[in-house]
Amino acid sequence: MTVHVHADGLTRCQWCGTDPLYVAYHDTEWGVPEYDDRALFEKLILDGFQAGLAWITILRKRDNFRRAFDSFEPEVIARYGSEKVEVLMADPGIVRNRAKIEATVRSARSYLDIMEKGPGFSKLLWGINGPVLDNRRRPEDPPIVTSPAAQAMSKELKARGFNFVGPTIVYAFMQAVGMVDDHVVACHRHGRAAGADRI
Repeated sequence: MTVHVHADGLTRCQWCGTDPLYVAYHDTEWGVPEYDDRALFEKLILDGFQAGLAWITILRKRDNFRRAFDSFEPEVIARYGSEKVEVLMADPGIVRNRAKIEATVRSARSYLDIMEKGPGFSKLLWGINGPVLDNRRRPEDPPIVTSPAAQAMSKELKARGFNFVGPTIVYAFMQAVGMVDDHVVACHRHGRAAGADRI
């Protein structure tokens, strides 16, 4: 992981490049602790759709995904039947992967089960992760692709009926929702979540 000084004078993680959409995502979302149950569900599903693709591909389609999947409301998605799956398979605005679409429906049902029976989606995930972990990344450090917490979270989610939640996908999710701070130390966003609430 390296850094890049942008035209605005700010140093950022190299991975976001100069695409305005990607830079905005890096500056305002990636690594910011998220505790909202539904928002965490959306991000986990989108990370599952990313499998085999670049995140920028999903980011560019995110509004289409939100439209197609009813704003990622689990209560709505859990009621999807075969006809809705076919509608989604015909939607060019999203990633048309039947296995991932059908897994999203099952995951929504699993989410509702967690919300109904406890402990709640956010509490479950943050309870596995613990406080925000600052990895204090240096530009020369090799990328981190998983961790013991990611492996434990992956195992728990699979046991509860989620799919496309392998340890690598889950670690990318953890980076995105601020469970770990993997901004390099020279990046202007590093440490910005230090005052976040802890569970």
